[in-house]
Amino acid sequence: MLANKTALVTGSTSGIGLGIAKALARQGANIVLNGFGDVEGPKAEILALGVQVAYHGADMSKPAEIEDMMKFAAERFGRVDILVNNAGIQHVARVEDFPVEKWDAIIAINLTSAFHASRLAIPAMRAANWGRIINVASVHGLVGSAEKSAYVAAKHGVVGLTKVTALENATSGVTCNAICPGWVLTPLVQKQVDAKAVALGVSNEEAKNVLLGEKEPSMQFTSPEELGELAVFFCSPAGNNVRGVAWNMDGGWVAQ
Repeated sequence: MLANKTALVTGSTSGIGLGIAKALARQGANIVLNGFGDVEGPKAEILALGVQVAYHGADMSKPAEIEDMMKFAAERFGRVDILVNNAGIQHVARVEDFPVEKWDAIIAINLTSAFHASRLAIPAMRAANWGRIINVASVHGLVGSAEKSAYVAAKHGVVGLTKVTALENATSGVTCNAICPGWVLTPLVQKQVDAKAVALGVSNEEAKNVLLGEKEPSMQFTSPEELGELAVFFCSPAGNNVRGVAWNMDGGWVAQ
């Protein structure tokens, strides 16, 4: 379905980003990976799906590096047809205790980077009259949780940016939508599970159940693979007129 198209997924060397990149690759899209840590493993996983893969290590808090990444993708593959803004970090503290530098970093990486990547991708998408911008927001783009002020503010901002981007391109073939996961067992969430296990003096498995029980009625984590299939739907002909939605995959979290 996506043969001869190119998808750039930020924060895609692990977790949700890699799950989405692999789902798009299975549909034939060439992939530009971005992120830290192990690069060769994710590249090999994508190559095994029969598509081309490239990697750019842009620091998503730095606009100049984002610009370099977008140029790199265009030079390598022609243009970015599908942009998945997924890069994100987290820090937990009360507002009055929140380190200012952590606030600035979370807003830069979780929100501002999506603006920069989108503004750089849209002109070529509009020229081709086809493009998909998929912003990985969060259930925290729809509701709040204590001690996550920067993350919640950033993800609410991502949902707002999604709506505006969709409206500005509503009469074109360029769509913009947001995916809002609940708990996904990524390295980021595993750290929260580990901390809860230590704080409560319980096993890792029990800590997972406590975490899910607080928020997610289904009592199961959403998987990166499931999120990847939603991204594929947004890129399919069935998604042509899905514009500006914040689609939660959260096991019933927001339904409460």
